[in-house]
Amino acid sequence: MALRIAIVGCGPAGLSSAVALHDAGFSVTLYERFEAPHPVGSGLMLQPTGLAVLEWLGLRQQVELSGQRINGMLGKTVSSNKTVLDIKYTVLPGDLYGVAIHRATLFHVLHEAVKARNIHINTDWDVGACHHDKSTVSLSDVHDQKISAQYDLIVDASGRQSKLVALAELKTRSRPLDYGALWSTVRLGDHGFSKQLLEQRYRAASIMAGVLPCGQLPGQQDALATLFWSIKSADYDQTVARGIDALKHDICKIWPAVEPLLQQITDFSQLSFAQYSHHTLKKPYSQRIAFIGDAAHATSPQLGQGANMALLDAKALTAALTHAQTIDAALQDYARLRRMHVRLFQAASLSLTPLYQSDSVVFPWIRDTFFQPVSKLPFAARLMTSLGAGTLAQPVQKISAYEAKHSATRK
Repeated sequence: MALRIAIVGCGPAGLSSAVALHDAGFSVTLYERFEAPHPVGSGLMLQPTGLAVLEWLGLRQQVELSGQRINGMLGKTVSSNKTVLDIKYTVLPGDLYGVAIHRATLFHVLHEAVKARNIHINTDWDVGACHHDKSTVSLSDVHDQKISAQYDLIVDASGRQSKLVALAELKTRSRPLDYGALWSTVRLGDHGFSKQLLEQRYRAASIMAGVLPCGQLPGQQDALATLFWSIKSADYDQTVARGIDALKHDICKIWPAVEPLLQQITDFSQLSFAQYSHHTLKKPYSQRIAFIGDAAHATSPQLGQGANMALLDAKALTAALTHAQTIDAALQDYARLRRMHVRLFQAASLSLTPLYQSDSVVFPWIRDTFFQPVSKLPFAARLMTSLGAGTLAQPVQKISAYEAKHSATRK
């Protein structure tokens, strides 16, 4: 199919889908609500699944050069120093690992790939609605200004606040989450933190602090880390009112080792606050609209799968549009390719979040009591690492098998 495709949103989901769809031979145009596309947030983890998609796009090497290889994730309790999170990629077959990267760096790699392909980006365009006309679809902005361009398909990568999801009136499983997090980027330096390990500390489940080495920013040499601190959304204003020194004091009380990193933070303007919610579209498409990334499924970051799920969505949608005979069939194939993996990880995140981020007394007790003995069982270690790595349900292999099957059929 020779399709004209409009993509709404220039985050990882939108940019990666633009590259993938362009390289598959489709005509692609991007729409972005900001005056200039730019990243939002701090560091993130690219898991083996996301890295596989970047390799398909020919961008993995660039990402790894600027990011930081991560060999494991380690979480301990404050009171007893018990290990309650321990992921080592080496328990899985193959040379698997993660790559931590600053969102600005990932954005730079993807945005440069879009520019190199001369994919046009319409900026300062806040999409408000779409309009169907027989076999095509068009867009209008929030001021009801309609564009003349007609498209065969809209790809909505505009995130969890998507207007098009609301307009499509799709069935959504939605649940607000009490907790969010404050994030900041600091220079890692030589303060005793491993460059190849995501470390976290917990007091019960109400307090969580973490340090994630995340490589370098574009054009810079300093090794960076993302420092994050859990906080209830309802407590954010009070936290700001207490002042930055009070917050730093609270963090140092549970994890004194982070004090050299906290010294680099002098004002709340250096912190970003992320609010979390959990929602999953029962069907990630509507009439000539495909929803990918957080527009289709958003959750807490406990499993660190957000960007990886978006990359997998982009690849799966491209594969379906490349091999299916009609747009309707392609959208159905896209949903089938992603259904099991999305549902599995959404359910896992929803069930595991209370163990690490909640007001519960019982859940952290269960975590602290049973994690260590259970994690020593070989199958349990592999299961937990597969969850952390995003490889459970084999989403990459499923897309590859779909492509191979349809390529063989064509021959």
